[in-house]
Amino acid sequence: MLKKLDIYIIRKFLGTFVYAITLIILIVIIFDLSEKIDDFIENQAPLRAILFSYYLNFVPYFINLFSPLFTFIAVIFFTSRLAFNSEIIAILSSGISFRRMLLPYLLSAILLSLVSIYLSNSLIPRANENRLAFEYTYVKSPETFGGRNIHMQVRPGIFVYLESFNERTQTAYRFSIEKIADGKLFYKLLADLARYDENESLWIIENYNIREIDGLDENLRFGYRLDTLLPFTPYDFIQNLKDMETMNFRELNAFIANEKLKGSEAVSFYEVEKHRRIAFPFATLVLTFIGVALSSRKVRGGIGLHLGAGIALSFSFILFMQVTTTFATKGNLHPMLSVWIPNLLFGLLGVYLLRTAPK
Repeated sequence: MLKKLDIYIIRKFLGTFVYAITLIILIVIIFDLSEKIDDFIENQAPLRAILFSYYLNFVPYFINLFSPLFTFIAVIFFTSRLAFNSEIIAILSSGISFRRMLLPYLLSAILLSLVSIYLSNSLIPRANENRLAFEYTYVKSPETFGGRNIHMQVRPGIFVYLESFNERTQTAYRFSIEKIADGKLFYKLLADLARYDENESLWIIENYNIREIDGLDENLRFGYRLDTLLPFTPYDFIQNLKDMETMNFRELNAFIANEKLKGSEAVSFYEVEKHRRIAFPFATLVLTFIGVALSSRKVRGGIGLHLGAGIALSFSFILFMQVTTTFATKGNLHPMLSVWIPNLLFGLLGVYLLRTAPK
């Protein structure tokens, strides 16, 4: 059962965290508003939409983004105060072991990690749909598709090539479809263009020729226009990286499987995002124990020295994670390793600091 000391530490932990994260969110909102207010006025964004469609959905994203960092700062701040006021000495002198004193820290960190996992994989994707829709309407237009010479597998054995794609008219130029089974080509369509009709959900193919191969027999067909259903839509090849922000964990997994089938070059970005949604909340636990180990010793510099060391260490953690994820997206490092290596290395640092902390 939790004791008065546990409740005292949990209240200090969570209270300091809520105060710190609320303060930084208010600062972020003020800076964001000052940056975008001209767009809001120019595009006549309604006040209700600004408050409820944008900023209400803006807050969970940034709470989750800053959560590990401000968990660490909160632990450093209030634990340093406990050490400065000799409360930790009193706690240890009363017969409570240092390991037992870590229990309320662990419970608080687990609670914050679970909240972060829920935000990352459930609430934030739904909130991002409304936030991005607002931004595309009142702040900036969605990114336009600029790819050329696209070749991908849209379904098993079905390969599509297009030289270019006009997103505004939904038209693909220099378009071809190949169907392959057992390593052999048995169907190929070539066309000058293919235009997608959203109302009818079909493709209009113009100036085409079709080659059908059955062993040694071939059948050629030519035509000016062909209205047909195809097993893909323009959205299969105009996805941008922001789309993953609107997907929950299950949707993201299905999307990654489809992107792998197509041979997309952006798969590594999506896989980093998937693993980051679990590894990033786990960083809360790692940084909590590092924070306790650093700030539980009473030193001459007091709270300021602890905060300075803590902030430097937390930013080195974030920088290290950015470096490893870059190796995954631009190099050959496995996406899962790229997001878990910082946790593992800083976790070992935390174990070392806990072993050397005053008992």
